[in-house]
Amino acid sequence: MNNKEHGYQVTVRWTGNTGTGTATYRGYGRDHDILAEGKPPVKATADPAFRGTADRWNPEELLVASLSECHLLTYLAECTRAGVVVTAYSDAACGIMREEPGNGGRFVEVVLQPEVTVAEPDMIDKAVELHDTAHQKCFIANSVAFPVSHRPTVR
Repeated sequence: MNNKEHGYQVTVRWTGNTGTGTATYRGYGRDHDILAEGKPPVKATADPAFRGTADRWNPEELLVASLSECHLLTYLAECTRAGVVVTAYSDAACGIMREEPGNGGRFVEVVLQPEVTVAEPDMIDKAVELHDTAHQKCFIANSVAFPVSHRPTVR
């Protein structure tokens, strides 16, 4: 691996065997743990629409969260480079997944809605502009096959 590539390894371990494995569709749990060395496990499951439980993360939420996180981290780096001091950031991101015939589906859109506070009023215009730069540079947004848009609010 050269210095421009980065590898990531996780283990996903199914914990939903209720005693009969996958003998029937309704007879097994969708719970699983996402594990990575040195990190706390992520308790995950399927979306409740697909027989998961509401108290655990599901893959769809994790995908939306990954896009939001990538934008956040890229945006903060771009602000730092541009001399824009961010003092608060929150994003109420939302994604739309559409089911398709044959038990498949795909995401059709994710909208990021970051609310950003900057240290000085004269930083607002640049702070708004840097959302476009962050979006263009976000590794995760550049890796998905559906539109990712952002509707920032900067104060």
